[in-house]
Amino acid sequence: MTLTSVKNVLLKKNKMNRSDILVKVQEIFREELDHNSLVLSEESSANTVSGWDSLIHVQIISAIEDEFDITFSSKEIISWKNVGEMIDSIQKHL
Repeated sequence: MTLTSVKNVLLKKNKMNRSDILVKVQEIFREELDHNSLVLSEESSANTVSGWDSLIHVQIISAIEDEFDITFSSKEIISWKNVGEMIDSIQKHL
């Protein structure tokens, strides 16, 4: 079992809380947007985060799926209006 696999098993067992998930999601956004001081809230959206365009959106989704070892449906992704709704979906998959 790889280190990533072990980490993902622990994440699922411990059922991360919303704050922990937001921290991880924020790290992913910072990496994908190359913006180390970016601060997200659950209300953050593509309209309020500079550089969050459709290409970055796909990269962020892919990175989140890899980080949490989950897969979103297209229906889920299309329904998100902000980071909080993204976190809702992550929690459902954990």
